[in-house]
Amino acid sequence: MDTHHPENDPNYKGLQVNKGVDAPPITNPYFKPRKQRKPTTGELIEGILAGNITRLSQAVTLIESTLASDREKAQTIIDACLPHAGRSMRIGITGVPGSGKSTSIDTFGMHIIKQGRKLAVLAIDPTSEVSKGSILGDKTRMEQLSRQNNAFIRPSPAGDSLGGVARKTRETIILCEAAGFDTIFVETVGVGQSETVVHSMVDFFLLIQLAGGGDELQGIKRGIMEMADGIVINKADGDNIDKAKLAAQHYRNALQLFPTTESGWQPKVLTYSGYYGIGIKEIFDMIDQYRIHTIHTGYFDLKRQRQTKWWLYEAINEALQRSFYENSCVMELSHQIEYAVLNDGITPFVGAHKLLDAYFANIAQNKNEGSTTI
Repeated sequence: MDTHHPENDPNYKGLQVNKGVDAPPITNPYFKPRKQRKPTTGELIEGILAGNITRLSQAVTLIESTLASDREKAQTIIDACLPHAGRSMRIGITGVPGSGKSTSIDTFGMHIIKQGRKLAVLAIDPTSEVSKGSILGDKTRMEQLSRQNNAFIRPSPAGDSLGGVARKTRETIILCEAAGFDTIFVETVGVGQSETVVHSMVDFFLLIQLAGGGDELQGIKRGIMEMADGIVINKADGDNIDKAKLAAQHYRNALQLFPTTESGWQPKVLTYSGYYGIGIKEIFDMIDQYRIHTIHTGYFDLKRQRQTKWWLYEAINEALQRSFYENSCVMELSHQIEYAVLNDGITPFVGAHKLLDAYFANIAQNKNEGSTTI
């Protein structure tokens, strides 16, 4: 007798239960995924210069890669795009979390798109110290802009090394300019060192503030104000208009205490509403006035030259760091040195010099052996 189906017992004729059929597979057994061919370096360059967003995205992914093989391809693409770059207005946008940066960028971007211009938004997202992950949700917060054909939104995780992300962001700017984008927004994390780094790669630095964030003395404490070329008070709508105007006056009073800027430009303080789109034209009129002023005085080109020089030495510092930490002798000795330092066997300074001595000794040895590998 079938113990699972007692009704199949001969005593119960006519009540026989069939075995049934096996469950079908959840995927199509006849489906064979096609392996996509990666575009060549030449195809990426050609696509970028033609304004192809897909090729631009693939090239940016290549730039963000940490693989040594991708690093060489990325450099080839950057070198090819460099002669076609430098024709955009680069605007850095920062503000404390909750100040409405993403909503404001969405509104700012639509203002630019409606003028028939092309906009690229490069946003640096904070990385969790615990999970090491980033939300990268800027496209969800920029609902209008993300649907525009003339807009390119690229979030990048900050990771552990802000300098590395900043370098990749600057290289991405070159690619975006070569692809025909005439306006570049670089949105910062809003906390820490990111503002200083972003300031070194943009033409105009815009600081978004909120009413009720503190009086002019509180504003002076924030060194970020010294870098700002323009300060805008967001959420100046409804019952908050008077508070926003008062906050704007406080910031104007604070700016009067700062020395005259090298460019001769006096930073302006404006109010606006990113949600309702009020006061947006005035902000871009201010940015246009700044550009005209700095081009006329020669400061615009001077600033870009200084930025290029600064990034030259930043690239050298990064290459030296990579060479040091990827050195075989350093990698072998580092655990031993760390153990000695953590157990008070040697001081951190002595440990650092031991690693440096091992590094330079390895370089000298490779040089004597005729090797170019560090």
